[in-house]
Amino acid sequence: MKGTLICLCAFLCLSVTHTTAKSNHTIKSQREFRSSRLTVSDNHRFLQYADGTPFFYLGDTAWELFHRLTNEEADLYLKDRAKKGFTVIQAVAIAEFNGVEEPNAYGFLPFTNKNAESPAIREGADNDYWDHVDYVVKRANELGLYIGFLPSWGTYWHDGKQPLLNTRSAEVYGEFLGKRYKDAQVIWILGGDRNVENETQKEVIRALARGLEKGDGDTHLKTFHPTGWHGSAEYFHTEEWLDFNMRQNGHETEYESYGKTRDDYNRTPAKPVIDGEPIYEDHPVVFNPNKFGHSISLDARRAMYWDLFNGAFGHTYGHHSVWQMYEPTKRNPINNPLLSWQEAIQQPGAAQMLFGRKLIESRPFFTRVPATEEVIVTDRVQTSVPGAGRYRFVATKDTEGTYAMIYAPVGRRFTVRMNVIKGEKIKAWWYNPRTGKATSAGSYSNKGEQTFLSPTPGEMIDWVLVLDDASRKYPAPGK
Repeated sequence: MKGTLICLCAFLCLSVTHTTAKSNHTIKSQREFRSSRLTVSDNHRFLQYADGTPFFYLGDTAWELFHRLTNEEADLYLKDRAKKGFTVIQAVAIAEFNGVEEPNAYGFLPFTNKNAESPAIREGADNDYWDHVDYVVKRANELGLYIGFLPSWGTYWHDGKQPLLNTRSAEVYGEFLGKRYKDAQVIWILGGDRNVENETQKEVIRALARGLEKGDGDTHLKTFHPTGWHGSAEYFHTEEWLDFNMRQNGHETEYESYGKTRDDYNRTPAKPVIDGEPIYEDHPVVFNPNKFGHSISLDARRAMYWDLFNGAFGHTYGHHSVWQMYEPTKRNPINNPLLSWQEAIQQPGAAQMLFGRKLIESRPFFTRVPATEEVIVTDRVQTSVPGAGRYRFVATKDTEGTYAMIYAPVGRRFTVRMNVIKGEKIKAWWYNPRTGKATSAGSYSNKGEQTFLSPTPGEMIDWVLVLDDASRKYPAPGK
């Protein structure tokens, strides 16, 4: 499906503003954002509004949002994420944790007799499961947020001998959802943490996609969310309904997994790619806390810049307590969450995601390409630079040669080829991904190679070096 458009949400009425960056292109305000439609860019690498201005997908995983939160709790969560500059909230209609048999916060179930062809709908407002989903979707849209809408968790089409969704029920259910949310700002995310293991399962996913298209007139973007260390391209890359590829690079802190984003970027035909589930903040690293402990904000930041500089069109953040909406006095913990979700939304990694978005938005958007090999000079000891594991350096640039960016996850000297920039003079900046602040790193003649050392040598503290064609007079990175 080419040039897919997301319909204008007719019921929107509120506006929330946050600082957005401007450079040689226009970044939309939240009010303008709400009145726009989305499509895939002409070069098939990014998402954009219908008028051609760029859309940065900054997602948060709130898988249990529809299932476990009240309206008031959803308001608290959504307002926080809008304030922090997120643009997409990923949530599941039929949730992972017994979403068919365990009622939502108001005591409602989604289906009659566990039948996906029979949504449990009652006349009137606020008196069934889908009324609550309606409220959350509408509230998110009012705050300038898209819902990355998963029709169901993968359990319900993948597991068991008689799954909830088969080729018939998936199409019927998909059409129901498509009609109900035709005028909402949603992005359909099929799958739900499962991989396709046989042709029957593949046909169920195709049937769900057909049903969604019947219901909404094929007006919303669609993708597929796989399990860890996999991507949608493995199963559906050439299929027309798949508008962009989504990876789950896994709850991993080493670079190798995130390098797979580049592999999907390099596939043909070209399609946009994003990591829909990287390492969550405060998550047991590779599910083995006894050996590796729990992740921190630095781990979440590294995943973001590794993905973006390898060609991703945006990024998804997650927190281990938030995805399950954990509350110590109300719910059993899943895999050792450290905080309540109310505390966890204030963890530093969430706020720091906006700084990555603002950095990308402060330079030409649609011409950005992966450029590690082109920009970074390989050291005599290659495992030092560009490095390996948690210490991998990566780079991106624009095809016009007006800027380059190098992500340095550790304070180690590294050398770059200055001629990737076309101007005679190069303006250098250090950008702090922890604070969003940029400081001048001097001006250079565009000659040969130049060695740099970040402001915190010898420490595992990350920085981004930004190199600009001085004649372009770009603002400070992130502005």
